Amino acid sequence: MSFDDFIAQYDFGLDDYQLDACKALQDGSGVLLAAPTGAGKTVVGEFAVWLAIQEGRKCFYTTPIKALSNQKYHDLIERWGSDRVGLLTGDQVVNSDAQIVVMTTEVLRNMIYASSSTLNNLGYVVLDEVHYLADRFRGAVWEEVILGLAPLVQIVALSATVSNVEEFGDWLAEVRGNISVVVSERRPVPLFQHVMFDRKIFPLFARIKETKQDLKNRPKVNPELLKLSRVEAGIVRDDARRPRGRSSKGKRHHNYGSGSYGGAAHEKFRRKRPATTRRDMIWSLKKAEMLPGICFIFSRQGCDHAVRQVSDIQLTTRSERAELAAIADRQVASFSNADLEVLGYEEFRAALLNGVAAHHAGLLPTFKAIVEESFVSGALKMVFATETLALGINMPARTVVLEKLVKYNGETHADITPGEYTQLTGRAGRRGIDIEGHAVVLWQPGMDPRALAGLASKRTYPLRSSFTPTYNMAVNLVSSQGKDR
Repeated sequence: MSFDDFIAQYDFGLDDYQLDACKALQDGSGVLLAAPTGAGKTVVGEFAVWLAIQEGRKCFYTTPIKALSNQKYHDLIERWGSDRVGLLTGDQVVNSDAQIVVMTTEVLRNMIYASSSTLNNLGYVVLDEVHYLADRFRGAVWEEVILGLAPLVQIVALSATVSNVEEFGDWLAEVRGNISVVVSERRPVPLFQHVMFDRKIFPLFARIKETKQDLKNRPKVNPELLKLSRVEAGIVRDDARRPRGRSSKGKRHHNYGSGSYGGAAHEKFRRKRPATTRRDMIWSLKKAEMLPGICFIFSRQGCDHAVRQVSDIQLTTRSERAELAAIADRQVASFSNADLEVLGYEEFRAALLNGVAAHHAGLLPTFKAIVEESFVSGALKMVFATETLALGINMPARTVVLEKLVKYNGETHADITPGEYTQLTGRAGRRGIDIEGHAVVLWQPGMDPRALAGLASKRTYPLRSSFTPTYNMAVNLVSSQGKDR
C-alpha cells in the first residue's frame, strides 16, 4: 500500500504540516509535532500505526490517562480489527501481544525497566500529549521512556503548542538521534473569547478594524468589561471604608490565587452581586446558540453537584431524547435492575435525557462511555467535566465554559497557567461542524479583565522538565541495565 492509500482513509484533506510529519516518519526520522488542540495531530500517530502494519513491526500508542487509552483502543479496533490491537492500562489487559498496543505511559516505562519481551520487534512509539512531561508529579515518566527506548525505535511525540519547541526538539535529537520538528500554530476553527456577566455575554476583546498598526499591538480589552470592573472596585472600596462593629480577627481566610481572576472581593459585596448561576449560564448559551458546551469544574464532586442543580432543565428535542435513551439503555443492557438501582442509573438517565451530564475519572466507566457517545452524537448539550477531558479525549464542543481560573494544584489554590487555559479552551470548535468556537469565562467578583486578556492571549509558555532522579529510579536502572552501565 502507498501513502496515498493511507490518506484515502480520511474524508478530509491533510494539512501541509501533517504531510510534512508523515513524510519525515516515512523517511526514518523520529517526529516532534506541536500543534493546537483539535488541529489533527492524531493523524500522524495513526500513520505510525499504519507504517508498523506495513512493515510487520509493532507500534505502541501511549497516552497519559486511562480514559484516553480506552478511547484510542476502540478507535484503532474500528480501523484495524480486534486481532491486531491490544490495550494495557493499570486495570485492563487485552490482547497484550498484539501488533498495535495502546497503553498508559507508566506501563511502557515499567516494560523498559523489566526488559519485557513485549518490546521485541518494536518499531514505533507514539507519545500522545508529550507536553505532560512538564507535570511535576508524573512528568519524569515521559523522560524515562524517551531515554530508555532502544535507539532504533522511532518516536512520534505529539505536543500542544509550546514556545520552546525547537529547544525540546534539540534535546530529543541529542538523546534519540534524528528528529524532525514540525510546528503548526493555526487552529482549524477560529476561537472567540468571551466573559459572561450575569446573563449577558461580552466579547473579551474590543472589536477593532484590523489595520496594520492594530495587528502589531496586543488585542485591546473590551471597554465595557473595564467599566464593569471599575464600578465593582468602587463599591468594594466604599464598603471597606464603613466602620465595622466587630473585628475580622479569627475569621477564616481563603486562598484565591493572585486574586486577579476574582474570588477575593469583599464578602459583603459578593453577597450583593452573586456570581452567575449555572442555570443562567446554560440558558444564556442556549439563547446565543452556543451549545453544545463543556463547563470545566476542577473537582469531581463539583461536577456531580452541578448536574443535580440543573438536571430539570430540558435542553433536548423529542428525537434527541429518544436517541439518548437508546444510547444509554444499550450500554447498560448487561446490568441487572438491582445493579442499576444501586448505581443511581435512573437519576443519571433522567439528567442525560434532558441534555445534561457529568464526566470525570470517578464516573462508572459505562456511564462515562454513555456520556462520550452521547456528546459526540450532538444530542447531549452540556457536560460538566474535570480537566482530564482536555487531554485529547474526542469530545469537542461548540463552547467551553470556565467557571473559575483558580484551582488546587496539590499544595495550594493557584491561578491556572496560560498553557492550561489554552488546553482547556482548545476543546471549543468542532472541525467540520462549527465555523467558530467559543471560550466563555464566568465573571467572578474582583476579576481584572486585563489579567484575563493577558492569560487568553499569551502564547509564550515554555515546556520545562520535571525530571528528578529518585532512589526508585536508580534501583530500576541497576536492576535492568546492571551496575557497569
